[in-house]
Amino acid sequence: MCWDNACSESFWSTFKHEFYYRRTFVTMAELYAAIDRWMVYYNTWRRHSSNGQRSPISYENAKSLAVLVA
Repeated sequence: MCWDNACSESFWSTFKHEFYYRRTFVTMAELYAAIDRWMVYYNTWRRHSSNGQRSPISYENAKSLAVLVA
């Protein structure tokens, strides 16, 4: 199916265009540390259109609160 890799392709495209192509790295250690920081940002704070322009953390917190209230 053509949609099998859609999520991962979207992620890597975002990573390359928002982060990787805009910087230069002297060492591999510097690159790895920068990727780690970007992944933390992407997975916790960056707003995503798929969940109503909220960060994944705020989306998950709202979801868990809704379950506790229900």
